[in-house]
Amino acid sequence: MSDDMTVREPEPASTGFETGATQSEITGTGSALPPEELAKLTDDIVAALKSVYDPEIPCDIYELGLIYKVDIEDDRSIAIDMTLTAPGCPVAGEMPGWVQDAVSAVPGVGPVTVDMVFDPPWDPSRMSDEARVALDWY
Repeated sequence: MSDDMTVREPEPASTGFETGATQSEITGTGSALPPEELAKLTDDIVAALKSVYDPEIPCDIYELGLIYKVDIEDDRSIAIDMTLTAPGCPVAGEMPGWVQDAVSAVPGVGPVTVDMVFDPPWDPSRMSDEARVALDWY
């Protein structure tokens, strides 16, 4: 993901990561969950996010940079902030449900909430190198 995305310090009893965070940054954020369990949960959540595709763009929403934040609470509840490539996206009402369903299917997660945010607005600089190659935008 782009260099401007950093891991934020989580609220107490929460582990948060933003897209582009490395595994060591995620596991080092002070969660009460054992580091190995947090790492596995994080990998599984990212894999679930990568299974959701924007129907108009042949790339998953994680690599597109549409996932802004994921908070993993100590009770394993998950809070996700995401955006769309454009506020008028035809699947704006459906995509949060797709994300919620995908992450809810991850073994070991509790309730999942997905919030749609538009600040900061999405732009192509948020895409990973993988997405740029897939879309010939390099």
